[in-house]
Amino acid sequence: MTGQDLDPRIHITQLGNNAQTASRQLRAASTEAKNTALREAAKALREATSELIDANAKDVESVRGKKPDSFIDRLMLDEGRIEGMAKALEEIAELSDPVGRVLATFERPNGLHIERIAVPIGVIGMIYESRPNVGADASALCLKSGNAVILRGGSESRHSTRKIVACMQAGLEAANLPVEAVQTVQTTSREAVAELLRAVGLVDLVIPRGGRGLVELVRDQAKVPTLLHLDGNCHSYIHEAADLEKAVAVTKNAKLRRTGICGATESVVVDEAVAEKAIPMLLDAMPDCEFRGDATAVGIDARVKPATEEDFDTEFLDKIASIKVVPGLEQGIEWVASHTSGHTDAILTEDEGAARAFLTAIDSAVVMHNASTQFSDGGEFGMGAEIGIATGKMHARGPVGLEQLCSFKYVVKGDGQTRP
Repeated sequence: MTGQDLDPRIHITQLGNNAQTASRQLRAASTEAKNTALREAAKALREATSELIDANAKDVESVRGKKPDSFIDRLMLDEGRIEGMAKALEEIAELSDPVGRVLATFERPNGLHIERIAVPIGVIGMIYESRPNVGADASALCLKSGNAVILRGGSESRHSTRKIVACMQAGLEAANLPVEAVQTVQTTSREAVAELLRAVGLVDLVIPRGGRGLVELVRDQAKVPTLLHLDGNCHSYIHEAADLEKAVAVTKNAKLRRTGICGATESVVVDEAVAEKAIPMLLDAMPDCEFRGDATAVGIDARVKPATEEDFDTEFLDKIASIKVVPGLEQGIEWVASHTSGHTDAILTEDEGAARAFLTAIDSAVVMHNASTQFSDGGEFGMGAEIGIATGKMHARGPVGLEQLCSFKYVVKGDGQTRP
């Protein structure tokens, strides 16, 4: 039976039942076993490099000429990126096991001893788009945190995803852990996504990772709990007290290092006190980037194209950025607060007071001072990798790593106490 012949409801039910069984075994798995699985999976990825590149080539060829270069960049794998995936698995193996941590202890007057203990969430449904490395990162983080995962990658990355899952399952098998702890949906049918979102009792949490359309679909249709990540309309604010050479270098990295990731700066805000100098410096440093600005920015440098109102709220994921000139710190904070998607925002300044005001007032998941927004990443935060960036305010926020993939339970120990 081919993937397209599968009945989506039956298929998701089978995957969910398998995952629930696997999650119960993973819950009790030793740290040593989980680490062995991760290291063996990393070994399998390296050994399968040529096969994985061949599989990925099929995915890339299927969208070449149909998708923008930024999409192709996110989809493409090479030896360096495969090695990066393998190293990420090994780094996660070196991290502390989050399961079983004692989060709090209470001694009650009646003699009860109460502990709040970190435990796995259970079964994670991971829905993502074109980046095949997300499958490896998500699988590794779920495995180390004792969760089973069902991957549903974009149809464009299906060949790459299946090969990555095979490598993860080889690691699990080598560690005598259930291979069903990492599974992938075997059909590209969109109805399978809907079934995954409705799999109450089989899937404990769904995490979407992709563009606004995917996230809103999950938000609107899910009947199981979700951990959402909306688009990354990230800002870099060049304050009047910025070291302009430093600020331009940081902003260039924040925008252009990789344009297709959610931590890329999409909007540059500049104080008018330094705009006459800063804006030409930005355009000189980034000749390949199209800037769309307000009337003041256009008046300062003719290379800036007039922006629409929509441009200031757009995640371009390309070599395009909006630019807004503001009178000062108060207006800069107000502008960023009004237009941010709540992902990551940065201020570039040598004024500690201004930095403190910005970091306090901007209620995004990640706020930064004198650093590239592209550091908003689980690996850069020492988490080994991330399963996504949560832009909500409940349970987990910012990069979602091992600790955020755990819930908790209370363990109460007594000696015959009864409640009056």
